Amino acid sequence: MPGADKSFEEIKKGQMGRESELLSQLLGKGDFGNLETFEADSAIRRNELLFKIQTDMEDTKNALKQAEQLTERLRRRLSDLEGMYRILTKK
Repeated sequence: MPGADKSFEEIKKGQMGRESELLSQLLGKGDFGNLETFEADSAIRRNELLFKIQTDMEDTKNALKQAEQLTERLRRRLSDLEGMYRILTKK
């Protein structure tokens, strides 16, 4: 999987950036002259936000999958090290 070697900090930083951008857009205010413009702009903005949310969900799922893979690799490595330690400490 590409990007599987990303550190947790890199993944966290990217996630926080996406969340910050999304929050800024949700809190942003537009200058609407009439109800029709407001409705049209709202529909466009809604679609843009839905797309960004969906993309963010996919990115989060991928980051979670990478974290789970890293956890599994670390568990296997720890198990290997514990096995070597037991073998070397036997008398």
